[in-house]
Amino acid sequence: MQSPQRILLAALVSVCCALPLPSALAIQNLPTLGDSARESLPPLMERKLGEEIMHDIRRDPDYMNDAPLLEYLNNFGWTLVAARPEVRGEAGFDFFFFAVRDPVLNAFALPGGFIGVHSGLILAAQSESELASVLAHEIGHVAQRHIARMLGSQKQDSMIALASMLLGALAMRGSGDAGAAVMMGGTGLAMQRQLNFSRDAEREADRIGLSILDSGGFDTSGMVAFFGRMQTASRNYSDAIPPYLLTHPLTTERIADIEARIREQRYRQRADNLDFQLIRARVRVLQDDTELGRRDAQYVFEAQLNLYTKQQIVAAKYGMAFLAFKKEDYAKAEDLLNQAVAAAAPAKQSLVLTDLGIEIMLATKREAEALKLVEQAQVQFPLSRGLAHQYARVLIASKRLDEVTKYLREQAQIYRQDADVQDLLAKAYSAQGKRALQHMALAESYVLTGSVPAALDQLRIARNSPDAGFYDQSMIDARERELQERWKEEVKASKE
Repeated sequence: MQSPQRILLAALVSVCCALPLPSALAIQNLPTLGDSARESLPPLMERKLGEEIMHDIRRDPDYMNDAPLLEYLNNFGWTLVAARPEVRGEAGFDFFFFAVRDPVLNAFALPGGFIGVHSGLILAAQSESELASVLAHEIGHVAQRHIARMLGSQKQDSMIALASMLLGALAMRGSGDAGAAVMMGGTGLAMQRQLNFSRDAEREADRIGLSILDSGGFDTSGMVAFFGRMQTASRNYSDAIPPYLLTHPLTTERIADIEARIREQRYRQRADNLDFQLIRARVRVLQDDTELGRRDAQYVFEAQLNLYTKQQIVAAKYGMAFLAFKKEDYAKAEDLLNQAVAAAAPAKQSLVLTDLGIEIMLATKREAEALKLVEQAQVQFPLSRGLAHQYARVLIASKRLDEVTKYLREQAQIYRQDADVQDLLAKAYSAQGKRALQHMALAESYVLTGSVPAALDQLRIARNSPDAGFYDQSMIDARERELQERWKEEVKASKE
């Protein structure tokens, strides 16, 4: 696997000159960027750079590849984007929201619309409006194309500064100090320019973020409340400044500016969605899977039961059910989940609660019940990717292999970037004894996760499979030639 440094520098050097510049397009209510930003980092290169970084992040064990969590973050994040569609910009960025396992408060925007948030920040947010304030702020960074603008302002030292900033964002996932050290790397004028630009960028992101919150019907005071708590934490613990404040400098002037803007807006009180509390409970379990971490989570849930608010009680029951599921105590998990569902009534069906119910049924070999539940849920949530994956898993467990391969092939045509579909397809083919097709599907999964050499290995295994027919061999040869050329280009770019 290439190092992040090589990936970033290769992308910056090779792609910047390869992509055509987009035509100018005014974006309503957003400032127009100067030509220097466009010339330094065109939108298509910005997206490619973000995708390259995401390939590494997805392979990191701290990347939280959890279907209910990803689904919640992206549904929630796209609600914010829909409130101000112009934030997608001239390139029409497809935002992707994800979480990484880390207890410290941090969030970051990568090039091209990829927005990451630490598990610790999700737990620290006390309302959906507070979480929305952070995501909206990061959306503001993407909408204003701050990375491209930094390149335009830094000129000759821009490549090193950009690589340093992005590597710092990655390093920040595991260590705030390490990330800060990388991000503050460099000397003299380049560092000063980066710092000055960052302060301006923060004010711009605040303004766009507040606009998104207001248009989306969120409580805009959530931004002041959340940032205020972080500022207080930085004063109380001067030797342990929250990493979010290192990457997003927070000043008294910024908070005062936010408060002034809020005074001009109509106050809204927004009720949290039940799934917000359920996801926080789920994240609390996923954040630390050690025995100590699970005991701490149990204590939190037990204390939460005494808060006497409906959502908190439901979330606590759900959290304890998820803990029991993780411990493979399925009877206890199902009992607690049923209590959570009963306590949630008559609220609308929750995708988070349904997901755990299906998982318990699969774990206890009740495929018929699981199939009925997932089919009912798909009627209410037809676009859910998590449910689509669960439906395929239930069909595989039920030995309905011809049906599931047909379903997954259709899914692969519709959702071409979904690596999980290819993994499930490989599993279904394996159950059918179709070795060539199994390894061809695995090859596509590796391509989607950015590992071309591993994909080529899978194609070689597929070619040598005894059931590989003439048509299969032709498909393998064509795909192998395409990936070999792609890999040569990547290796060449990494050496430049």
